Amino acid sequence: MSVNENYQPLFKIIEEKNNLKINNITSLSGGDINDVFLLNTTEGKKVVKMNSATKFPGMFEAEMAGMKALKAAEAIDVPQMIDVYTENIHSCLLMEHRETGSRSSNFWTVFGKQMADLHKNTQPKFGFSEDNYIGSLPQQNNEHENIVDFYIKERLEPQFKLAKEQAYDLGDTKKFCSELYNLIPQEKPALIHGDLWNGNYLVNAEGSPCLIDPAVAYAPREMDLSMMKLFGGFDSVLFNTYFEEFPVEKGFDDRVPIWQLYYLLVHLNLFGTGYLGSCKNIIDRYT
Repeated sequence: MSVNENYQPLFKIIEEKNNLKINNITSLSGGDINDVFLLNTTEGKKVVKMNSATKFPGMFEAEMAGMKALKAAEAIDVPQMIDVYTENIHSCLLMEHRETGSRSSNFWTVFGKQMADLHKNTQPKFGFSEDNYIGSLPQQNNEHENIVDFYIKERLEPQFKLAKEQAYDLGDTKKFCSELYNLIPQEKPALIHGDLWNGNYLVNAEGSPCLIDPAVAYAPREMDLSMMKLFGGFDSVLFNTYFEEFPVEKGFDDRVPIWQLYYLLVHLNLFGTGYLGSCKNIIDRYT
């Protein structure tokens, strides 16, 4: 296949740094931001994600840090990260390849239990060791002791600012934020995937879930659950199992739109006015 010539120096670095030879390269689907390739090498199959280091500075370093945090939790399968390499204006993330299979008969039960196990990982404050990205947008992870402070300062306000710069009228965002202190119960920070729609997991060769493409933080765990409900694709068995393993605070169903607002704002700022109505409806509902 023909591969962008600008990536050739990175392929050479991968060979040198890992003492292997790339036999062939196959393009994989990688979304809007990255070019993704399957490398068939003398040391087995690897996956590499490539993009512009100048356009998305630190993206792969942040993704690797997040994936390593998920891996260290030993709760759910994630591919092993190998390293990040940069050459001129391009950067790449090299990782272990995961063979895919068909869902096991108890796939959704396992998924629910493993998500509960993941979310039981905590730390004293909300945030993460470094900022990262959600899609192509920067995501702040400064530390906060209060769950609502974290959600407003690190998640909502940057998206409100972007929306305002694009002249979107969202209504009374200040009143909405002040109401959150009455609506969101205090909980410990949880290690979350952070961008868990149905395209960010795969079924591994054992028929179990494997997480990819995270936007990791120690954050409100209801964010993951609400994102999973936003676009569908997750069986009710998963949620029922999760709630048995790690019950949520009362009123969760009423809070789901509050958490979904962040993800809808991200979509508004990335993809345009098609998401404006949904964002405004949520803000109006709670003000």
